[in-house]
Amino acid sequence: MAHDSSNHSARGVSGLLSRRAFTLGLAGAGAALPLLAAPSAFAQSAAQPFDAWVRRFRARAKDRGISDEVYDRVFNGLKPDTRVYAQDQAQPEFTEEVWQYLNRRVSDWRIERGRQRCKEYSSLFDRIERDFGVERSVMLGYWGMESAYGDILSNVNAMPPVFPSLAALAWGEPRRRKYWETELLNALVIVQRGWGTPAQMNGSWAGAMGHTQWMPEVWLNMGVDYDGDGRISPFGPPDDALAGTANYLVKRGKYRRGEPWGFEARLPMGFDTNLADNKTRRALSDWSQMGLASIDGQSLAGLPDPARLWLPGGPGGPALMLLHNFYAVRSYNPSSNYALAVVHLGDRVMGYEGFRTPWPGGERALTLSEIQEIQRRLTALGFDTGGTDGRVGTMTQRAVRAFQQKAGISPADGYAGLVVLNTLRRGT
Repeated sequence: MAHDSSNHSARGVSGLLSRRAFTLGLAGAGAALPLLAAPSAFAQSAAQPFDAWVRRFRARAKDRGISDEVYDRVFNGLKPDTRVYAQDQAQPEFTEEVWQYLNRRVSDWRIERGRQRCKEYSSLFDRIERDFGVERSVMLGYWGMESAYGDILSNVNAMPPVFPSLAALAWGEPRRRKYWETELLNALVIVQRGWGTPAQMNGSWAGAMGHTQWMPEVWLNMGVDYDGDGRISPFGPPDDALAGTANYLVKRGKYRRGEPWGFEARLPMGFDTNLADNKTRRALSDWSQMGLASIDGQSLAGLPDPARLWLPGGPGGPALMLLHNFYAVRSYNPSSNYALAVVHLGDRVMGYEGFRTPWPGGERALTLSEIQEIQRRLTALGFDTGGTDGRVGTMTQRAVRAFQQKAGISPADGYAGLVVLNTLRRGT
C-alpha cells in the first residue's frame, strides 16, 4: 500500500531506514542480465554464411540434448536480426546523464502504475517478502524498469522474437561469441523442456524476456514455478517472474532480508569529493567522523556497517551512502545507474520523495500531465506517439526524436524534457 509522499523524504535515515526491521541503530541515534561495453564499430563479423553456421551449430545443440525436431522448428526460415549490432553500441546506462536516465524511468506514469500494481498484487508481494525476504519496493522497481509492469510485453516493436537476435549475436558478434552461443543453447533448452515456444519467446535485442527480463540462463537456473502450473515462465501472470528475480537476488546477489539499500547523505563544507568513489568501503561511523550525516541531519556516529559514498551527478549533487543491498540489486545488471533507478523507483512507488539535493546541470522530471501535453501536441503535428497516456514508450521517443530533428534541437535523443515541451508550446 502506498504512503502519502508528503510525510516522507527520500534517503532520510528516520524515514527510510527506521521503517524496516533493520535500522542500523539510526532510530535511536537521532539488490543476470549482463550489459556489454560498447564496441568500437558495428560488431558483425562471421567466418561463414549464416546458413552454413546453422548447419554446423546443430552438433552443439545435440550435445545439449536438443532434438532435431526442436532445432528445425526454431531455425527453419529464421533470419538473423542484424540490428542487434548497432543496438549493442547505444546502451543508455552508459550514454545518458544520470538525472536524465532517472527522469526517463522514474516518471509519474511509472510511479502511479506501480502503486496500482502494488495494490493489485499485494498478496503476491506478501508471499515473496515472506519466502525470499526481498521487499516489494525492490520488486516493483525491477518490474517497472524492465517491462513497465508487463505493459510492453505484447508490443512486438519493443519486444521482438529473441531467436533471430540471439542467433545473430552467436553467429556474428566477435567479442563475446562464446557467451551468446551459450545463451542461444539455453534458449533452445527452454523450448525443448516445453516451457516456451519460439513464437512466445519475445524480448529485448539481447534476448532478455518477460516481466523482469530474464536471460535464458536465468530462466533455466533461477526460475521458480511460483504459481504451481508445472512450468516456469517469465510471461503471463507475474508470479514466476517476480519470484525468480527475488530468488536471483538472494542466491546470486546475496540480498539481505530487512536491510535498506542506502540513503541520501549531507556532506560537510570543504569535503574532499575524491573520497566519493563508489568503491572505498568505510564504516558509517568513520564517515561520521569526516563530518557526514544523513540528509535530514541525523548522526551516523557509532554505526559499524560498511558503506560506499557515491556522487552520481558529480560534486554539488546528491550524495548517496550505498549499503550492501544496493550491490545486491546491482547484481542483476552491472550498472550503478540502473540499480539506482530500480531502488529509487521502488521507493517513489512506496510514497517516498525524490532526492532533496538538485542535480547539477539537470532539469526536473516532467509531470504526467506535461508528458501527456507533449504527446497531444506531437500528435496534432503529425508525429505518432502511440497514444497520450503519459507513458514515454518507444513510439513517443521516436516521435520526440523526429520532432527534435525537425525543430533543430540537439541532441535529437528522444528525451521528452522541458526543451521539447517549451518548443512545442512556442509553436517553433
